[in-house]
Amino acid sequence: MSKDPVVILTALNLEYQAMRQRLTGPEVHRHKRGTRFEVGTVQGTSCRIVLGLTNKGNQSAAVIAERAIQEFSPVALLFVGVAGALWETARLGDVVMATHVYAYHGGTSEDDGLKSRPRVWETAHGIQQLGSHLARVDDWAGDLPDRERVPQVRFGAIAAGEVVQNSKISAEARWIRQHYNDALAIEMEAAGVAQAGHLNGAPVAIIRGISDRADGTKSSANDRNWQPQAAANAAAFATRLAVELVAEQEQIAMSQADQPQTGGRTQEHISNTAHNSTIGIMAGSVKESSVFMNAAPQTTSSTGLAADLDGFREHMKRHHLEGALDGDTYQEALVELRFARQAAGENSPETSRKTTMALKRLRGLIADSPELTARLAPMVVAAGNLS
Repeated sequence: MSKDPVVILTALNLEYQAMRQRLTGPEVHRHKRGTRFEVGTVQGTSCRIVLGLTNKGNQSAAVIAERAIQEFSPVALLFVGVAGALWETARLGDVVMATHVYAYHGGTSEDDGLKSRPRVWETAHGIQQLGSHLARVDDWAGDLPDRERVPQVRFGAIAAGEVVQNSKISAEARWIRQHYNDALAIEMEAAGVAQAGHLNGAPVAIIRGISDRADGTKSSANDRNWQPQAAANAAAFATRLAVELVAEQEQIAMSQADQPQTGGRTQEHISNTAHNSTIGIMAGSVKESSVFMNAAPQTTSSTGLAADLDGFREHMKRHHLEGALDGDTYQEALVELRFARQAAGENSPETSRKTTMALKRLRGLIADSPELTARLAPMVVAAGNLS
C-alpha cells in the first residue's frame, strides 16, 4: 500500500463536499498553524486522499497548497472545482484538465494600452499523459447520476486571475479573449497552486468542471443548477486520476523491489560513475573511484547518507552541465539537497521526517531524469529509517 497520499484542494465548500462524498473514513488532520485537512481513502482502493479548502484567490490557494505539500509530501496535488468557459468549445458540465496555466494579470500599462506579461506553468508530463489515457478509456463517469449526458474531458490552457469574470463585452473580457485565445476556461486559483507545486517539486494538475460561460449569467438559476453538477463531474475525474496515480507509484515500488539479485547485488553491468563509462573489474578492491552496480550505495546511518548526498550532488552537476537539468531546476534541486543534508545531521526527533520530505521534494524536481530518480530512491528509504 502506498504511504504517500494525493492532495486534493478546492476553493468552494460546494466543491469540497463533492470530493468528500467520494472518501471513506475521513479523519481531521490539523496543521500546526490551524489549517484543517481531512484524510480519507477512496472506497475499494489503497488510494489515500488529503482534502483541503483554500477559499477564493490565487494567493490563498498558493499558501494552502504549499502548506499541504510540506505537510504531506504527496504523490501529486490536484486542484478541483468549477470554472467559466471562455469559448463555446466546452459544454456546460464538461471537464477541463489544464495542459498549462496562465497567470493573466501580469502586464504593463502603456500609452497605447495594456500589454500582456503572463507567467505560464505546464502540467507535469506524466500526469497529463495519464489524464489523456483516462479520457480515452472513458469509464471514469460511471457512477454519475446523469448517465444520459456523459461529460467530455477536454485538454487546454486555463487562465487564472484575481477577479471574477462575468462578462463577454467588458474591456477586460475582450482583452483576455484577445491575448489568451487558446484558454478554454477561466478561474481564480490555478496560478497560485501551479506556482506552489513548481517551487516545491510537486506535480500539479488543475481539473475544472464548466459551470457557466463567464458571460453575465453567474448568478442565474441556470448557473445554480449547473454548479453542483460541474463540481461532481470534476470530482469524479479527479478521483479516478488520483487512484491511477497511486497505483502507478505502487507498481514502480514493486518493480524496484522485484529486481533480480545475485549474492546481494543487482545483476547489471558495472558503471564507473566518475567517468561515465562501462568497465570490467578483476581485482580485490577499487581505489579512488566511485563504482556502483547501476544503483546508489546502501545507506545505514546519517553519516553514510550525508556522504551519499554529496555524491548525488556531483551526479546532478553532471546532468546540469550536459543539459539534462535546466538552470532553474538545478538551483532549486541544490536547495533541497542542502536542506536534506543539514537535516540528516541534526540528530533530533524530526531528523527522519525533515530529511525524507526534502528528498521527496528533490525527487519531484528531478522526476524527468530516470537515472537521477533511481539513484535517489534508496536514499529516500534510508532517510525514513533514520532515528
